[in-house]
Amino acid sequence: MKIDYGALDLKVGLECHQQLATREKLFCKCKPQLFKGDPEITFLRRLRPTQSELGQIDPAAYFEFQKGVKILYEANSETSCLVEMDEEPPHEINREALEIALIIALMMNAKPVDEIYVMRKIVIDGSNTTGFQRTCVVALNGSIKVDGKTIPIQHISLEEDAARKMGEDGLLVRYRIDRLGIPLVEVTTGPVINTPEEAEKVALAIGRILRATRRVKRGIGTIRQDLNISIRGGALVEIKGVQELELISKVVEYEVQRQINLLKIRDELIRRGVKEKDLKEEIFDVTEIFTGTKCQVLKRAISRDGRVLAVKLPKFSGLLGLELIPGLRFGGELSDRAKFWGRVGGILHTDELRAYGVSEEEISELKRRMNASEEDAIVLVADKIENAKDALKAVIERAREALKGVPEETRAANPDGTTRYMRPRPGAARMYPETDVPPVKITRDYLERLKEKLPEPPDVTVRRLMEKYGINEKLARQLSDSEYLDLFEVIVKETGVAPTFVAATLTETFKALRREGVNLDAIPDEKIIEAFRLVGLEKTSKEAIPEIIKWLTEHEEATPSDAIKELGLTMISDDDLKTLIDGYIEKNRSLVVERGIGSLGALMGIIMRDLRGRVKPETVNKILREKLLEELKKA
Repeated sequence: MKIDYGALDLKVGLECHQQLATREKLFCKCKPQLFKGDPEITFLRRLRPTQSELGQIDPAAYFEFQKGVKILYEANSETSCLVEMDEEPPHEINREALEIALIIALMMNAKPVDEIYVMRKIVIDGSNTTGFQRTCVVALNGSIKVDGKTIPIQHISLEEDAARKMGEDGLLVRYRIDRLGIPLVEVTTGPVINTPEEAEKVALAIGRILRATRRVKRGIGTIRQDLNISIRGGALVEIKGVQELELISKVVEYEVQRQINLLKIRDELIRRGVKEKDLKEEIFDVTEIFTGTKCQVLKRAISRDGRVLAVKLPKFSGLLGLELIPGLRFGGELSDRAKFWGRVGGILHTDELRAYGVSEEEISELKRRMNASEEDAIVLVADKIENAKDALKAVIERAREALKGVPEETRAANPDGTTRYMRPRPGAARMYPETDVPPVKITRDYLERLKEKLPEPPDVTVRRLMEKYGINEKLARQLSDSEYLDLFEVIVKETGVAPTFVAATLTETFKALRREGVNLDAIPDEKIIEAFRLVGLEKTSKEAIPEIIKWLTEHEEATPSDAIKELGLTMISDDDLKTLIDGYIEKNRSLVVERGIGSLGALMGIIMRDLRGRVKPETVNKILREKLLEELKKA
């Protein structure tokens, strides 16, 4: 679908969240790191919404409460304490984290506030034991330049990260609180971004500034973006949890496409004359129709003492099967609501019943029982009566929203750039003061001292890398944008390996390994440095690095030296290599006779295929050339 974003008046605002590399958590002395293995302690909670000072309840919090879930929290003593368990008041705010946040603010031309006040933001999805997240505004009204355009930075905040969701079983959800309390900086732009590509560029520019501090964490899960997206005639939709920079433009593109198609459905419903009063909460028990069904979904539910309930959507026929974005049809939007509000597995509807094995006779009887015409759609839910009723009420409400177009809501990003319903948009009643943490004054003298030690801007870093290490601009920019800049400088300094090779490995090779699913975050920097040191000492070759890295991710306790031995990547001596090359020439005697020195390339390919990681290509080339010239002289 070709889209004119200007004509749609697309507006995108970004919220970039980045974990800070501090020695302690934001409100206690615990280590800001994740733990593996079994927890030392678990405890069970159920969170409830609270009223604001004006007696209001946040709709997003009420939504989570309605689900009726209980949360099992997991912890260990090194990464969590009574503060994370909500059994002890928070300590004073981490001054190291506050300093990093202020440095980021100054780099974005923002104006730090005079005094830092911590607030509580209601969140009862289980990601915080307290039922709220602690957050504070650090600076306001900044700006950055992206392709010559000024992007306003509305505010920069410091907040605690959430607990990690580990899984769920029915109404029981497991969270691990090791991540809870890790310092997180939030950078929020104004809604001035007008294309998907621009959104990605702005996120990249913000990421460059964050990394330039050299004081942020790296790896999957340490940075994530939320997007606020709207188009003319649509609605403001918040999309949370975009972790990959390359996905941002795709998320925006798909959300615009989704809203356009929802507006088309609205227009079609209006054309068909559908009114809100037509969508009634008349729910029918139609279990009897399906007692002998071949539809596995319905059959399984009925066998578990479930019931099949149904609701009619007048004049909705054919619309539930319309695709909004790849993999999401309008019926999927109704299904998402049913899942969250009704705690069911999903819905079936008349646009798709045949595909699920429902017979023509069953469909005819269903329509007769519900007095439905060919213009009407029917939605079915098979579950416990209470759950099925809640699910169908949510379906009816979503159908009513379709008459207005696009509902305001919070959606979660999927790994392919599509999104799914998450919860209603939060209201204004979710923030109130944190009374357990004293405010912190920000003095002018302190800010002046910080200004004196601001890190170099990203463009200056690129020029310095090119001049100091002799690498080209492309590699310098890739390094500057990556999480490995500090590691690059250490490796070059300590190992003597060529800077261009180190830079290309840490950016291009490592990126390719990630695409293969290699978990590079599992390897400590020290092991990466040691692998390059072995190359510098000629214990193994440059070509062996990817294999060594992959092996190390699967053997956490092992060393690069262990990898070399296990994989047989020890360098072959020149004397042994000469003997081996004699053997390759003999095996390929006809090729050498036919092509002479022209057989060099083919023989190089054969030898390197067999010996890659154990020899230097330049050494093989030199010895092989000498051997071939000797053979030609003999001839």
